[in-house]
Amino acid sequence: MKKISPKLTRAIQKSSAKKVQRPTPAQRRRVEEIFTRFSKASPNPKGELYYKNPFTLLVAVVLSAQATDVGVNKATHKLFTLADTPEKMLELGEPSLRALIQTIGLFRTKAKHIIGLCRILLDEFSGQTPQSREALMSLPGVGRKTANVVMNIAFHKPTIAVDTHIFRLSNRLPLAQGKTPQEVEDGLMALIPERFLLHAHHWLILHGRYVCKARNPECSRCIIFDLCSSEEKTSNLISAVK
Repeated sequence: MKKISPKLTRAIQKSSAKKVQRPTPAQRRRVEEIFTRFSKASPNPKGELYYKNPFTLLVAVVLSAQATDVGVNKATHKLFTLADTPEKMLELGEPSLRALIQTIGLFRTKAKHIIGLCRILLDEFSGQTPQSREALMSLPGVGRKTANVVMNIAFHKPTIAVDTHIFRLSNRLPLAQGKTPQEVEDGLMALIPERFLLHAHHWLILHGRYVCKARNPECSRCIIFDLCSSEEKTSNLISAVK
């Protein structure tokens, strides 16, 4: 395959980049109210993936790509009993790892990635899970979303990992609209007040997963329905406000 020249790559990136607009005072007041309600309803939201330490969180998030948290947790409870460090994972070996995670989609590829990242963690990071996005993304199977999840949950950094739920919710409400996860992430980081950023990732995912669903949003249970301007509001909303 012919390589794209650095000049062309820069041109593509420049043309596809979307400038983040500064929110208006009215938009800031609306966002402040949205996240105030989220924080009151769930002051300390938690992720739903099972993990024991930063390393097992990293592995769990790699496994969760195109899979459900419930399905991943069924496999990792046993896996992390046997291997909860890079050393133990390498001792377990790729064949045994594949057998333990075979109920998860793309398990063969994910097993290779996990064994590969374990070697790099031992060779380059003294067996420790790195805390920076750049270092995390240098590992096999780790993209920006995975890195953001690990940074947020394991190291308490204010990041937003834009998954399918956050992407849909942010465009639907709307909060920060964009055609790519990166555009949505940049918009949300600029829009959400700093004091809410640590937990914003969880609030948005959980709201999108259990309330503002893709096909049948449960508007009657939504704590921010009066702040939503989506055209997809269902008849449940009408009955809820009568």
